[in-house]
Amino acid sequence: MVKIDLITGFLGAGKTTFIRNYAEYLMGKGENIGILENDFGAVNVDMMLLQDLEGEHCELEMVSGGCDKDCHRRRFKTKLIAMGMCGYDRVLVEPSGVFDVDEFFDALREEPLDRWYQVGSVLTVVDAHLSPELSEEADYILASEVANAGKILLSKTEDASQEEIVDTKVHLNRALEGVQCSRRLDPEKDIFGKKWEDLTDEEWKVISESGFHAESWRKLDLSEEEVFQSLYFMDQKTEVERAKTIAENLLKDPSCGKVHRVKGFLLDERGQWLELNATARELTVKPVAVGQDVIIVIGEKLDKEKISSFFENTVVVHKNS
Repeated sequence: MVKIDLITGFLGAGKTTFIRNYAEYLMGKGENIGILENDFGAVNVDMMLLQDLEGEHCELEMVSGGCDKDCHRRRFKTKLIAMGMCGYDRVLVEPSGVFDVDEFFDALREEPLDRWYQVGSVLTVVDAHLSPELSEEADYILASEVANAGKILLSKTEDASQEEIVDTKVHLNRALEGVQCSRRLDPEKDIFGKKWEDLTDEEWKVISESGFHAESWRKLDLSEEEVFQSLYFMDQKTEVERAKTIAENLLKDPSCGKVHRVKGFLLDERGQWLELNATARELTVKPVAVGQDVIIVIGEKLDKEKISSFFENTVVVHKNS
């Protein structure tokens, strides 16, 4: 059977960076892997960032967005059926930052997937600088991803204080309690925090074999709440400094809604693609090999008109609930 790992993580936690390092470890062991980007979005930025991994031992696939949730579930299952016949040793699934983990397990219980796939590890990436002031809906998403994880992987620990790391661990258990989940995380056993590039092969082995937990919790219907959204701004041709200013202003302006992340691609004056990634804590712009002219604003209860006023051209709206 093909092992299948689910890598979850709240918006901006660093899932894609983790997957890059995890995939390199697996390929270094001689495994043939497939990476499935299962995002609801109209443009899959994360898949573009992983394209240089493609080769003899790695293939990238995507479940396209732009449809309702039932349609998206069907596409997810259909893609897994196709990938099950490709001879992979392991498949890595990266969903959107707002994802119902039960959908993953439900799909794998259906024929023929139940005969082809074996759940390997469920891994949840959490920013070590986790904000203490998340909304009830955001805490729900966080708890639902953490509840089933075999390991919780703290990202960006290299520049987090010990106090921030402790507070994040406490927050995770508080979120679990808030959704009436009986699981409580052991800070030493369940939570792993180390810079990905510094992990040893033995530590990667532990992560790859960490399994998952079967837990239950109080469900919250976010689709009716219409809380989480992504706004796509296409073909803006935004200059780099202006894009950085826009991102900074969106993140600190409460009239825009609760903006969690601004990401996308820009072209500099030399025609080089740059990746823009901004959260309340940090803003980075770095060269990438492949891009598309798009800026994506992700958050809760976003004010479309207000945010659109920062841009000049067409907006594509997508609900991430």
